[in-house]
Amino acid sequence: MTDTGLGMGATGSRVDWADRVRRLRLATGLVLFAYVSTHLLNHAVGLVSLEALEMARRGFVWFWRLAPLTILLYGSLAIHLALAFVALYRRRSLRMPPWEVAQLLLGLSIPPLLLIHILGTRVAHVRYGLEDLYTYVLLVQWVFVPGYALQQVVVMVIAWIHACIGLHFWLRLRPWYPRYLPYLYSAALLMPVLAMIGFGVSGRAVLILSQDPAWMRRAAEAIRFPPPAASVEIDRLEDTLKLGFFALLGGTLAARVVRDWLNRGKGATLTYPDGRTVGLQPGMTVLEASRAARIPHASVCGGRGRCSTCRVRLGRGAENLPPATAEERKVLERVSAPPNVRLACQIRPAKDLEVAPLLPPTASPKEALRRPSYVAGMEKEIVILFADLRGFTRLSEHKLPFDVVFLLNRYFTEMGHAIEDAGGRVDKFIGDGIMALFGIDATPEAGARASLAAAKRMGENLAALNRALSADLSEPLRIGLGLHLGPVIVGEMGYAKAVSVTAIGDAVNTASRLEALTKDYKAELVVSEAVEKAAGIDLSRFAAHEIEIRGRTTSLPVRVVPLLADLP
Repeated sequence: MTDTGLGMGATGSRVDWADRVRRLRLATGLVLFAYVSTHLLNHAVGLVSLEALEMARRGFVWFWRLAPLTILLYGSLAIHLALAFVALYRRRSLRMPPWEVAQLLLGLSIPPLLLIHILGTRVAHVRYGLEDLYTYVLLVQWVFVPGYALQQVVVMVIAWIHACIGLHFWLRLRPWYPRYLPYLYSAALLMPVLAMIGFGVSGRAVLILSQDPAWMRRAAEAIRFPPPAASVEIDRLEDTLKLGFFALLGGTLAARVVRDWLNRGKGATLTYPDGRTVGLQPGMTVLEASRAARIPHASVCGGRGRCSTCRVRLGRGAENLPPATAEERKVLERVSAPPNVRLACQIRPAKDLEVAPLLPPTASPKEALRRPSYVAGMEKEIVILFADLRGFTRLSEHKLPFDVVFLLNRYFTEMGHAIEDAGGRVDKFIGDGIMALFGIDATPEAGARASLAAAKRMGENLAALNRALSADLSEPLRIGLGLHLGPVIVGEMGYAKAVSVTAIGDAVNTASRLEALTKDYKAELVVSEAVEKAAGIDLSRFAAHEIEIRGRTTSLPVRVVPLLADLP
């Protein structure tokens, strides 16, 4: 059920209201989840014995029938249901992901299925003095009206699945959630299974005991069954409430039809990067427009303004949008979005607008986590390292594929540790080559010092690896490194699953060229003077050269380091 925010300006109070609605819906849902959880646990105690079940029920009933908790429980039920109807009406499109469809339909099926249980227990207890013991419930559902047992199991499973879907799509945006997901999934699966088994075991026990007239007399005395007229009154009340529920549901759907009919042709036009245009109904969000037009659009949280995965870059017409609300700004700041990016689920264009979705439709929850500012793209001065194994093709041509993969993985592991321990970031592995970045999260000076420290550690780790693999190598592994400091564009680039933070620019090409020059100079490192100066480390004892780089109008001063072990 979508509960997106509204614009600012004249609608500031409506924005506050929308945020309160989201919080209220979550709070009431958690109260109902707590009730369902304790109810299922009570059912599960039936695995022990009927007496244990009744004992657990006394604690369960005592807790939930305390006056404040009774008000909280039934108030939450009424508010949660009312908000569901409001959300259903506010939707401009009923096209939604399967999980949202499941949650919506399951949630709407609970009230009519649950009515008779509430009326036959809590209402009968208050109105007629009935003691709604578990024995009474089991007698009704297993002996008097056996079909109710199946209905009880169905509503129990439906309520649990509905609650778990809501919790999953709320918690999946938390960084810790994936780590605990297997345990939570196991608990979510075991809870209803144990409850149904306990319900079945205790129901079978009551079914057997009901054959004993003496036991039935004692049970009737404890339960205090109301007169037959009470059953007729409860059935009539159930029919009335069900009729009211379905009338409310039908009225909501009818109101949607009338609203859509009245708004035909009144909305703005939304234009996508491929030239497709979509008509917007008044009040429709960009996300709803995408769904209505069957244009794939990411939205991990279902359009609730929590995940940021539906974000779009605004084009022509952006000036007509009201400013982002405080809640929307908070989400956008979490992912360091630039000013021309907004959440598709939160903007409701009143005039024509151009948008470009920024994430693929398959975006995962990790895209919604807090991310550094450079992820969205920025120009920054950093150090780029290129490394390459010398003569590895010749070395590997007589080895089995398994041995080649093993050797490369050992090499990448050692080099990766050296880079990361020094504060760098491994950008990518290219064949037997490595590209790494230094200073993305720091100053150019810190990046330069870290890159030289990483180069020295790479030499040390390579020497250790050669000693460890001396029996498997015909000759030691040799390496060539290039280091250069310069301005680049840093950002998250790629497509679908092949997305990573990388850098592009002339400085990257220059660093790659310096790595290639190590072959000509028969050295392990060629480092530009820019890195030396930024690091504040004296490399004057190494040979200096002026080299020509294709595309540059001036020569580039570099230092040639024969052995990485010689670095200070």
